[in-house]
Amino acid sequence: MHRLLTAALLVAAPLVGVLVAVPAQAHGAPDNPVSRAFACGPEGGSNNRGAACQAALAAGNSLAQWDYIRVANVAGRDRQLIPDGKLCSAGIAQFRGLDLARADWPATTLTPGAAYSFSYRETVPHKGTFRMYVTNDSYDPTRPLLWADLQATPFLTVTDPPLQGTAYVLKGRLPAGRTGRQLIYTIWQNTSTADTYYSCSDVIFAAATPAGSANQPGAASPTGPQPAAGPTGATSSSAGLAAGATRPVSQTSRLPLISAAAIVTLAAITVGLLLRRRRATARSIARHAPDRWLP
Repeated sequence: MHRLLTAALLVAAPLVGVLVAVPAQAHGAPDNPVSRAFACGPEGGSNNRGAACQAALAAGNSLAQWDYIRVANVAGRDRQLIPDGKLCSAGIAQFRGLDLARADWPATTLTPGAAYSFSYRETVPHKGTFRMYVTNDSYDPTRPLLWADLQATPFLTVTDPPLQGTAYVLKGRLPAGRTGRQLIYTIWQNTSTADTYYSCSDVIFAAATPAGSANQPGAASPTGPQPAAGPTGATSSSAGLAAGATRPVSQTSRLPLISAAAIVTLAAITVGLLLRRRRATARSIARHAPDRWLP
């Protein structure tokens, strides 16, 4: 029986890599306010069917790798190494569609100056510092994004924020004095790797709500992080994350469980076949063996 089980495992072993090994994903991007990469990726919901995302795809953007916009060994020299007009792609050719100058990218409506819980979806956790910049008065969404279009200093800097579920949560305050369609540029400089990640989140700053009014768009709840404000005209897949909602288990996360069950089933079938063959062989030998009890 031991040899039969060993044989079954040898048969199943070549399938383990196929069934269990899931391609390693990369590392992350903002999902609230939703970034262009996340909105146009496979988890972007209705956003990735919009005109801007379809144009990005047509331009050659690799939507499946929404979490891989990173450059190694930048070491804080972002403005020197990431070229003007290519800030959203970080100058990486496969993401060039994210640099398209358009005013119809999926956008999150925010209230200027309000407290806010930013959400940065991760696929491989790392240590590091997040810096968030907002566009200034020179910004025009119909022109390529330049470094000069961003304010010189970040409005929020957070080092090693807590990981809640599948996202880092960065609590802070939205920049004041901004109105209309703007852009939040996020730089995540790793300390556990040599990589730096870049993201563009299109936002619309609504008129400030009078003090004391309830349900301010994008404002934090007095009792904890607020539900994510969804992109304009679409439902953000990150809605509810900042409020601590439990995400449904994805198909990718269920794959190892399904794979393990498949391997066990395959091993059981193989053992059964081997046992059946062994019994058939024994019966054949018995039928053809001489009768030892005859004189």
